[in-house]
Amino acid sequence: MGVEVDAAGVDAARIAFPAITFYHQGVEADPHEVLQNEGECEAVVSTEVIEHLYAPHRLPAYARSLLKLGGYLPVTTPYHGDLKNLALAVSGRWDKHFTALWHGGHIKFWSRATLTELLEQNGFRVVSFAGVGRARYFWKSMVMVAVKA
Repeated sequence: MGVEVDAAGVDAARIAFPAITFYHQGVEADPHEVLQNEGECEAVVSTEVIEHLYAPHRLPAYARSLLKLGGYLPVTTPYHGDLKNLALAVSGRWDKHFTALWHGGHIKFWSRATLTELLEQNGFRVVSFAGVGRARYFWKSMVMVAVKA
């Protein structure tokens, strides 16, 4: 099953994958309908979502409510560690990378430390981390896997 906040995305998913149930919800929604129909989940996967949320604590709270004890929460998001941020500043690319002049986009910028802290504050234990794309510590994105504690 899938959960998507964008109605057009849900419609497209239902057409592309008619055998899968899709729910039109965001992380601020009450997960009661999903739990009632699907039961607790083994895993909740979030790819490139958390950086777009004004209240990112809602994502692990929503996932925690859907997961069985010991269930997995893999999260991907663009990586913003200290060395990468320093390189952006020194190279004069800081304003272009973090521009506020486009509609939508990223609201929060995550490092390994900040994402770990958010997940731990919301009842998860981080069990895996990997940087993805580009050179070490300049990664494009990161993948973190946490377990419901």
